[in-house]
Amino acid sequence: MNFKLAAPFKPTGDQPQAIEKLREGLKTGVKNQVLLGVTGSGKTFTLANVIQKIQRPTLVISHNKTLAAQLYQEFRDFFPNNAVSYFVSYYDYYQPEAYIPRTDTYIEKETEINDEIDKLRLAATTNLLTRKDTIIVSSVSCIYNIGSPKVYGKFVLEIAQGAKISRESVIRRLVDLQYTNNPLDFRRGTFRIRGETIDLYPAYEDIGIRLTFDGERIVSINKIDPLEAKIVEKLDRTVIYPAKHYMTDPEKFEKVFQDIRRDLQIQKNKLLSEGKEFEARRLNQKVNYDLEMIQEIGYVNGIENYSRYFDGRRPGEPPYTLFDYFREPYGDDWLLIIDESHMTIPQIRGMYNGDFSRKNTLIDFGFRLPSALDNRPLTFREFLNKVPQTIYVSATPDEWELSLAKTSVGNHVIARSEATRQSRTGLLLRQPADRNDYNGIVEQLVRPTGIIDPEIFVRPTEGQITDLVREVEKRKEKGERVLVTTITKRMAEDLAEFLQKKKSLKVQYLHSDIQTLERSDILDDLRNGKYDVLVGINLLREGLDLPEVSLVAILDADKEGFLRSTTSLVQTMGRAARHTRGTVIMYADRETASMKRAIDEINRRRIYQQSYNKKHKITPKQITKPVRDKLTTREKLADDTSVNFLNNQKRIEYREILAYDYDSLTPGDLVKLIKKMETNMRKAAGDLNFELAIEIRDKIRELKERKL
Repeated sequence: MNFKLAAPFKPTGDQPQAIEKLREGLKTGVKNQVLLGVTGSGKTFTLANVIQKIQRPTLVISHNKTLAAQLYQEFRDFFPNNAVSYFVSYYDYYQPEAYIPRTDTYIEKETEINDEIDKLRLAATTNLLTRKDTIIVSSVSCIYNIGSPKVYGKFVLEIAQGAKISRESVIRRLVDLQYTNNPLDFRRGTFRIRGETIDLYPAYEDIGIRLTFDGERIVSINKIDPLEAKIVEKLDRTVIYPAKHYMTDPEKFEKVFQDIRRDLQIQKNKLLSEGKEFEARRLNQKVNYDLEMIQEIGYVNGIENYSRYFDGRRPGEPPYTLFDYFREPYGDDWLLIIDESHMTIPQIRGMYNGDFSRKNTLIDFGFRLPSALDNRPLTFREFLNKVPQTIYVSATPDEWELSLAKTSVGNHVIARSEATRQSRTGLLLRQPADRNDYNGIVEQLVRPTGIIDPEIFVRPTEGQITDLVREVEKRKEKGERVLVTTITKRMAEDLAEFLQKKKSLKVQYLHSDIQTLERSDILDDLRNGKYDVLVGINLLREGLDLPEVSLVAILDADKEGFLRSTTSLVQTMGRAARHTRGTVIMYADRETASMKRAIDEINRRRIYQQSYNKKHKITPKQITKPVRDKLTTREKLADDTSVNFLNNQKRIEYREILAYDYDSLTPGDLVKLIKKMETNMRKAAGDLNFELAIEIRDKIRELKERKL
């Protein structure tokens, strides 16, 4: 199936030229390009058009789960009939295994795996191996070890109606695929046996599979509702993929165990030579226990630390990552998009060193074999060696991405010129449009609405609060909102408290101590007019879409540092770029180098945008965007005493149910309620509302303890 973009609008403004340049760059083989797009210019829509035009599987990397979730939802809406997947770390809670020698403290690995994210991860790799029209939106977890795609692709179970195969053979194969027999708790990654019937819940689906046998033959294959076990669709055939990414081939056990025991002996001798007899005994006990577990059930907690042996990798070789699941079927014929590259690239750079330090300590004190070091994220050099053609996307790309794109185009032109001289046919793909001006950096500076970047004023710090109050009151009279950024949390809280004393102003602060769900509610309240002013720090930078904000005030703008760097200032000022009267006031007593670069860049964009609007007779239009419904009050209990959870705009309404008197329920009613809550927990996770899913999960645990 081909990528087919579904959108109620067409590319406008700067989007058509950006789409064409990026497409031509990809078509002619340019390795690295940068899409420099201002806030609100529709960068995601531009990229969706590029994907449709080049028809390649695509990986999109974002620097955090929240932004990745937003991108996943956008691409899913743009490509409703294609395979759009979400691949992030599947832990709600993750405490890595560690050892602190100073206090002789061993911290065992402790995890809380999110079942819904685990399903989405498995669905992502399954899609890659079965269909080309795949887009995966991922966090930087895509550079971590997930096992060999060759081994994963080998472990499949193909079933057809009428096939001659015994029930016992299917059961053995399901166990090989890491599915567990659980007749009481039917959930993803499990199966249950009822007479001549096997019910299976694939780890990557929301629907179950029922296989019915007649002796040595499969007589029917049906999709079933996992909760009610009702048949929803009849199938002629189906393919079952593994329940985990880390697969172990029993045929390799003997060779793998020999290698592990050989390395165990080498490491024990090393520890003994260092006078670490206790550590050597500990290592021997731990490794032998792990091998016994793998021999018996094919899996053990921490099996990824032995992945190098099962993968056939040599010490130091890079691990298999999501990149290899792209490269296995497609080679380099796929596309990589790095969103907010100024944040994502530094994050990718730093992953390896922290992981190495922690594991090296575990190895030195007898908790792990040296092979644990090969269960790791990619180094930055390995990452660069694995990437295909790449588009770096940012409103403020770093010099590294910019220079990489320029060098890539320069080398590409030289290589193609040499190829032309050597070509006997003289045939050569045409260069991108406007090649004379093309340096690998594609600018998208015009917004579809015609809104230009905010006007900037620099004012002295003396009397800044009085001036700020005056400016805020002007905006309040017009029904507009204001963002104020400070340097510290204490300053944000103190300023919010001071402004709140002005009885005419409604003020709130926003920083990292406030829970994620509450942050969203505060932002909604700002848009709805409950607050006139929001005071914050670094949270008022990327990813906020607040069309009502017409003023951004930056206090201590001349304090050089991360929060007042050129990139941070441009990103912060961009919060006022969604309003036709967008304005930025920087309070400073001097103009720093970062301030000058940021102001010059915004003014450069303003000149270009004003010229474009004048040339095309465009009048800027104010953005009007509905505010999503908030999580509202609890609903009354239905006749079966279960809770009626409504799904309104893909948001589960749950909050007030926490206050319900559960003691008034009978044991039977409590069981029904728990089942309904589990269903809605999965729905919340399916809508990427993971914080709410965790809250429901914790309440379910509490109710189950009460039931016991």
